[in-house]
Amino acid sequence: MKLLKSPLLTGVLICLLLLGGISCEQDLTTIGDTVVGGEPFTTGRASYEVFAYNKKVEAVQANKLPLYQLGVFDDPVYGRTKASITTQVRFQASGGPSAANPAFGNYSQITEDNSASDNIAATIEENETLKEVILYIPYLRNSNADRDLDGVANDFDADPDDSNSDSDGDGLTDSDERRLGTNPLNEDTDGDGEKDDVDEDTPANRYPVKRDLDSIYGNRDVPFRLKVERSTYFLRDLDPDANFQESQEYYSSQEFSPAFVSDVLFEGDVTISDEQTLILSEDDPDTEEDESLENPQIVEPGISVTLDPEFFQTNLLDKEGKPELLSITNFNEFFRGIHLSVTPITEDIMLLLDLTDATISMNYEFDRSEDGEVVKEDGTYTLNLITGGGNTAIAGNAVNTFINENFPPELSNNIDTGENAERIYLKGGVGSFAEIRLFDEQNGEDIINEIKSKNWIINEANLVFYVDRETLDNAGQEIEPPRLYLYNAETNQPLYNQDTEFSVAENAFGLYLNYGGFIEKSDGKGVAYSVGITDYINNMIVRDSANATLGLTLTPDIRLTRASNTLLSGAVEKELPVSSNISPLGTVLYGSNVPASDNKRLKLEIFYTETN
Repeated sequence: MKLLKSPLLTGVLICLLLLGGISCEQDLTTIGDTVVGGEPFTTGRASYEVFAYNKKVEAVQANKLPLYQLGVFDDPVYGRTKASITTQVRFQASGGPSAANPAFGNYSQITEDNSASDNIAATIEENETLKEVILYIPYLRNSNADRDLDGVANDFDADPDDSNSDSDGDGLTDSDERRLGTNPLNEDTDGDGEKDDVDEDTPANRYPVKRDLDSIYGNRDVPFRLKVERSTYFLRDLDPDANFQESQEYYSSQEFSPAFVSDVLFEGDVTISDEQTLILSEDDPDTEEDESLENPQIVEPGISVTLDPEFFQTNLLDKEGKPELLSITNFNEFFRGIHLSVTPITEDIMLLLDLTDATISMNYEFDRSEDGEVVKEDGTYTLNLITGGGNTAIAGNAVNTFINENFPPELSNNIDTGENAERIYLKGGVGSFAEIRLFDEQNGEDIINEIKSKNWIINEANLVFYVDRETLDNAGQEIEPPRLYLYNAETNQPLYNQDTEFSVAENAFGLYLNYGGFIEKSDGKGVAYSVGITDYINNMIVRDSANATLGLTLTPDIRLTRASNTLLSGAVEKELPVSSNISPLGTVLYGSNVPASDNKRLKLEIFYTETN
């Protein structure tokens, strides 16, 4: 945890530690009267030049991503982006049936084929028949949605900072309802006419919870048109140009539709719901227990659509035991995958989706022999899209395609100029980023040596990026990036030090609070982003680290620090953080090429203590 956060606190602590209780000089910007061993000390603040250079991104590596964009997003400053997904479909993950050569029903196809002559009464032709095929992709959820931990997301909570608030007015606090298993957003959970505070027969935890959905950009109250097609493009896992020793890279500029799609598996309207879906068991009249009272199956909010069962019957169930399913390689070559696209009906919508949580569930029935009689039994086989993620390598391939409008001339004319920027243009995906240099346009060696000669202790160092509100307001920009990511552009490593950082929660907004980078708002609109680089400056002053060129992008999650290849203007290849690839958002910031009197001018501020 970083202790020396503010200059005032730093000065006080130094006084206490060095002076053993002798009072400090109150004016921290002047030389103090106190002397330690005959040596005075000074605390103060200094400002230094910062140089920013805008860079255009033409295409990004768009496979093996932690999140994928799907939909249409119209940025009022940077223009319209349409994102589609082409993904493999993979056999069920470990824990289910065999990853290759799956058996549907109770027996493998070879057992079924030999059933007439094996003299085993239980083995028969199973005649597996598909009843329903469901594609499910869960929406992302806000990981910091319940501040008071009372079971009600902040957006729906009567008081999100008080766990004893009563959001539905039924006389029970939200925390009480969480413990009782009743719905804190419905005064009569079971709908029997009695409010929850007097009803003693309400079944526990049998209601759909409302979730605070995250990373849905647009009006989620109107439906959108989703199209799912079979992909005919073979996505390779390994690159033949690298002797199959490296993963194949696919770029966002590669279009798969309409040339590489065929069967339409689904096309229809999807309405976004923020409530869980509960699937209740049916009571079996042949048993004493009432199965309908069992805990329901819970499906979190997400895209859930029914795919063409005839297609999957022909291309999966009827292929049981045949060469197409005998190996993962054979299946990938045969089935290829699916292609997802979204067409807005009335308003644009862009979704960020984690495909590692997506499934295709095939619900079917098959024949089973029971006491010499043939009876029907239900079965389910689950396919995945891609798997892994988090700390596990991603298995399988999915590619994001981005179709972008050209930047307006006033933007494009101020990108890739090689000149210190008046405005910094940041746009995720196929957009733009900035390179940042501190002190001067070279490596700042003379200024760094000057600071060293002054024996400064760097208490705090910040870069403050002010938002160009005039440009955003004139364009009608409403959605702004929540955080900036500043990193070493020469090593692609983050500037924050995990060992010294202050964090309060293991989520995108609870980590690395000393580094910061969060949007600061006034009246609901972004004003500035302040990025703490104290450790980075100290490494230069104390440990002789190099003053590297820095990179500045957007990030939806500060934990995503992996870099991947990107194509810049002129077909220049450069690695950029993957986190920038998965954000559709953009913003405009002030650079330093503005009058020195402009209080929004980008500069480096250092708070220090000088000992002589």
